[in-house]
Amino acid sequence: MFHTRIKLCGITRIEDALTASQLGVDALGFIFVKKSPRYITPENAAKIICGLPPFVSRVGVFADESAESIISIARKTGLDTIQLHGSETPVFCRQLPYHIIKALGLRPDFDMSALESYPVAGILLDTWSHGLQGGTGITGDWSLARKIADRYGKIILAGGLGPSNLEAALAAVRPYGVDLNSGVEVMPGKKNPHKLREAISIIRNRRPAP
Repeated sequence: MFHTRIKLCGITRIEDALTASQLGVDALGFIFVKKSPRYITPENAAKIICGLPPFVSRVGVFADESAESIISIARKTGLDTIQLHGSETPVFCRQLPYHIIKALGLRPDFDMSALESYPVAGILLDTWSHGLQGGTGITGDWSLARKIADRYGKIILAGGLGPSNLEAALAAVRPYGVDLNSGVEVMPGKKNPHKLREAISIIRNRRPAP
């Protein structure tokens, strides 16, 4: 039976990372974009990652960073997956010796051909907002997301997902995975364990569509 994969992004505290791991998330995301309110230094990320149990993927989130810098941070912190939120090209993605997730904005003029051109493990669909690179906390166009998911398959849905809208999002899009962040927070970078537990319960207990 297929289970929707769960990534909790914006980790800045060891207690949130351990709670999420105990609740069975598949991946934890660490944001290395300095202008993000959930930015974490490589040094602090390394301390958290060092204390994680096995079988939890460690994802580093970057935007328009150099390949050299990404690889350096990945090695220092122990990342196993890179998530790119900037204007990175398919050629750029090939320079990184890691599993890659490319984030693309859910905008009306979404280019379906981009799905085939990126040599990546998955595509993350986030709400598009002019001048912002994800993390808006706003839900996107789920009907468009469903069309993309039907064509590509390994789609990770992001954008303001939490206990209040997860059931509807899963039914509308049927994504490979979901990316939880602002929808399970007390404030940027501080997760609400009760919301997180409820969100994970909704995902895990949902009967897969035939």
